[in-house]
Formats: sequence, C-alpha cells, structure tokens
Amino acid sequence: MTRNLLTDRLDAGPVICAEGFLFELERRGYLTAGEFVPEVALEHPEALRSLHIDFQRAGSDIVEAFTYNGHREKMRVIGKEDLLEPLNRSALQIAREVADRAPGNLMAGNISNSNIWDPEDPARQAEVRSMFEEMVGWAVEEGADLIIGETFYYAGEALTALEVAKSSGLPVVLTLAPMAFQEMADGVGIVETAQRLEQGGADVVGLNCFRGPATMLPWAQQIREAVSCHVGALPIPYRTTAEEPTFFNLSDVRASVPSPHGRTFPTALDPLLTNRYEIGAFAREAFELGVNYLGVCCGAAPIHIREVAEAVGRTTEASRFSERMENHFMYGSNERLPEHIVGLGDRA
Repeated sequence: MTRNLLTDRLDAGPVICAEGFLFELERRGYLTAGEFVPEVALEHPEALRSLHIDFQRAGSDIVEAFTYNGHREKMRVIGKEDLLEPLNRSALQIAREVADRAPGNLMAGNISNSNIWDPEDPARQAEVRSMFEEMVGWAVEEGADLIIGETFYYAGEALTALEVAKSSGLPVVLTLAPMAFQEMADGVGIVETAQRLEQGGADVVGLNCFRGPATMLPWAQQIREAVSCHVGALPIPYRTTAEEPTFFNLSDVRASVPSPHGRTFPTALDPLLTNRYEIGAFAREAFELGVNYLGVCCGAAPIHIREVAEAVGRTTEASRFSERMENHFMYGSNERLPEHIVGLGDRA
C-alpha cells in the first residue's frame, strides 16, 4: 500500500499550511481586489515565488499552488478563459519549485468554491465538477503531493470537490467556510458536513477562511469531537465576533474615511486585524484540542505563519528574527541602555 505522506506527518505532529495569497498579493500590488484572480502566476511569477518562500521560511510545511479563483468560471468573468491552463500550470510549477527547496515540504494542488454552485441545478453542478476535474488533472500532471479543496460554503459542492480530489489517488484536505448563518448554505449542518467528508475519504476535514479565531475555534472543537480523521483550522487574522462572525460584514465605526463600496470587506479591514499574539494563542489552543493541521487564511502575512509555528513548538528559519525586545532602545533591559532614555518609555 502506498504511504500517505500527509497523514504520516500529521500522525507525528502539527503540519502548517500558509494560505491567504489573495489578500497579501493584493496588498503588494499584484492582484485586483474584488476580482481576486491569480493572474500573478503568469504576469509576475517572481512575486508569487517570493511570497511562497517567505511563507516557507516562516514555517509552512505545505506549498499550496496559488490557483484559488483560478477556475474556468472566474477566468470567463474577466474575459481571459484562454489563460486558464497556462495560469494553473505556472502556479503549480512555481509551487513545486519552492517545495523542492526545503526537504520534507509538500506541494498541494488547489480547488475552491466556484461561486456558481446551485443545489437545485444539476447542469450547474456538472459544470462545477468539470472545472474541478481539469484543475485536479493539471495538479497531478505537475507533481502535486496532495490536493487541497477549500473555502466551501455549500455542502454539496464540498462533497463534489472531495469526490474529484479523491479520484487523483492523492491525499485530500477539505475545509469548509460557513457563512454567518451558522450552517452550510444548502441547509446542511457544519459538523454533519465534516462527518460526511470524513466518510467520503477526506484525510483532513475542518475550516478555513471567513472566520477569525474567536468564531472559528468553537466550530473546530465541535468538528474535532465529531470525527476521527485529522482536523484543520485556518482562520482569518481579523477580530470577528458572535454578532459579526465573518469578515464580510465587519463594522469599523471609527473609520474617518469609509471605503467607497460601503463595507470594510475586503479593502478596509486593516484596523480590524488581530495581533500576532492572538493568532499564536489560537494555534496553541487549537493544537491542544487535537487540531494538527494549522495555518492562517486571507489577511495572513508570513509573520502570522511564524507565530503559528512557534506556538506549537517549532523553530523556523524566520525564527532567527523573532522579537528581542530586551534590546529595544526605550523598552529594553540591556545593561547598555541609558537609564534616561529608558525612562522616557512611559511618557513617549
């Protein structure tokens, strides 16, 4: 029997997967907010490669090909369907190259929410299945070690993604992204959907995106208690609340200049970010609950991934630059720091 590299690693301890490429590359000026299509894989491959390496140095064990929203329907929306296969293959090749830099890293192909799934329309469902099939096929051809299906808010679409991903013969991670109504959009329970995914053969089930630490952890705990396979949790680094459980409708009443489109999502969320220590606390608590597949999604920067890694006991390449506040000129304790300068700290 072929060994499952992913579950072998998870059985031995935590596995970290960096996500969040959409937001970070938009912030760096390589991607259009709203459209969120990963053309960067073709137009600026060096920028995508650099971000992969930054996440890798920070502790990510999985290099996930940036094909989120790189499906046929999204390419039709922007009138560039002819670039679909080149974009996917470029993203996969870049991810493979970066994964091969670090012994033990895995490269993942990626499929995600299509945004056209209709639980009442078999023709639409067949169209989505076809999109998944071609993307999984390219991932296999480009040497993926596993398939990640992510950010599904319809149970039916998640189960279809699982079927297609499992047909590859590779390990499969399948994570859900429930919206604020506390169930899947087709009315199936969140925990029930995770159980169905486990029964369908997913190696990892869990949650990613949409929810920050405070509103993801309770669901991650419920899923952990309900399934026997490995569980994943990859929150957004934003302060979602019980009243505003996802980042789609987070309010920022202190904003002196509101966003022109009338909501904080996706371009005016900055003041609502968690700090790095909140992300570390989430990772530590989730790990203690038995969640071994960890990461951060939209809004993530490499610093968040390093915080996750260190929270579960890892020392990464980027840990060389972990904070040493004892040497700060005004808040440090180093004996060389002048007392009159340190004394300014409380008044600064």
